[in-house]
Amino acid sequence: MIQIKVSEIVKAVKGTLLCGDPDTIINDLCIDSREIKAGDLFIPIIGNNQDAHKYIERALEVGAATLTSRHSDTVIAKKPYIQVLDTEKALHDIGYYLRRMYDIPFIGVTGSVGKTTTREMISTALMSSRNVYQTSGNLNSTFGVPLTLARATEGAEVAVLEAGIGQPGEMEILSKLIQPDIAVVTMIGVAHMEHFHTRENILKEKLEIINHMSPDGTLFLNGDDELLADMRGRLPVKTVYYGTKDWCDYRAENIHMDSYRYVYDYVHDDKKVTVTLNALGRHNVANSLVGMAIADYLGLNLKKAACAFETFRGIRQRLIQIPGKYTIIDDTYNASPDSMRASINVLADLPEDGKKILVFGDMFELGADSEKYHYEVGQYLADKKIDTLVVVGDLAQNIMKAVQDAGSQIQCYSFKDNGEVALFLLSVMMPEDVVLIKGSHGMNLSEIVSNLMG
Repeated sequence: MIQIKVSEIVKAVKGTLLCGDPDTIINDLCIDSREIKAGDLFIPIIGNNQDAHKYIERALEVGAATLTSRHSDTVIAKKPYIQVLDTEKALHDIGYYLRRMYDIPFIGVTGSVGKTTTREMISTALMSSRNVYQTSGNLNSTFGVPLTLARATEGAEVAVLEAGIGQPGEMEILSKLIQPDIAVVTMIGVAHMEHFHTRENILKEKLEIINHMSPDGTLFLNGDDELLADMRGRLPVKTVYYGTKDWCDYRAENIHMDSYRYVYDYVHDDKKVTVTLNALGRHNVANSLVGMAIADYLGLNLKKAACAFETFRGIRQRLIQIPGKYTIIDDTYNASPDSMRASINVLADLPEDGKKILVFGDMFELGADSEKYHYEVGQYLADKKIDTLVVVGDLAQNIMKAVQDAGSQIQCYSFKDNGEVALFLLSVMMPEDVVLIKGSHGMNLSEIVSNLMG
């Protein structure tokens, strides 16, 4: 955690100290007054729906100091008030200031799909030999990354930070905050199409992670993604590729499944190491592969890195086996067309004796073509080895329609809410059955998981 004085914050944000002790120590940053802790600097953000300045007094009952763009020069208080023109910009300025305090390699991870799991897998590989600090939870935005920078653990030897965007222009801010020595782009999908309109625009935005890369830094791109593969030789930084293609610098070969695990050979130059991956889905081969590649690039022990994946546990696609009842694959964190297809493959590839049941909810932020993207997911699903499809939500009806239009043998059911879905599943599932549940975070499909576990 950081420990800097209020006077340093004033310098970083080019602000004015209206009152309070400039030697007050700041231990952390906070943008949510409900989560304020002793020693925190409160940063009241002005959002579309409310202005957090109204929570300053409540925040300072616990916190150490506050920024403000609403108070005048006459404010009188015991704790420091730092006047700035824009609190959101000031948050970024503090992040830039904190980043310069670290003299360790920074790895920035972005992509339309798989960035959280990839960040976790890179960290897993590196933690076999190094002390690693990584993004916590979903603190990957222009608001979250400054908080991540404020919370780096003492003794960290490498940092792995996730960069998530929702609007054009945000990657420029994130690149400046992270200033990566190594950058990774996982793949280019259609998430946030509402704001970017085309995959080419998403590609352009994602690649801006290199804008503030170290001059001798390296960009790792997924060679199995056609848009990223097409960037070979066209970027102004050192670029290497990972994937399954024979031209990739770092490759996964001899990929096969052993029960719930994928096994493959990591290959680079004359090196070959077998990796046994404790994660569902063939797509996670690529996510772990780049972890192996970066460990190799940094000169770490590859056998240790490979061994670490045998006990990998991520926050996505949680496998919950309830003895005597059924198996649940909880993938309710978020959804996009690409991750929906990946989940279909996960379920279809499982060596289960019982029924395979898929629960899909709506996908959000897909723009004007949202119904089309849902329908295309259904078209992809129609010929897969899945027994039952359950949909919940208005947009997800298009997934079911596509399956039915294709004349698929998959049994289809539609329900109005998560409670109805849970009751249906409890009435039909047998001990050999497995259900995979996925949808956008706003659909709250985790309620179904909780009911099934309860």
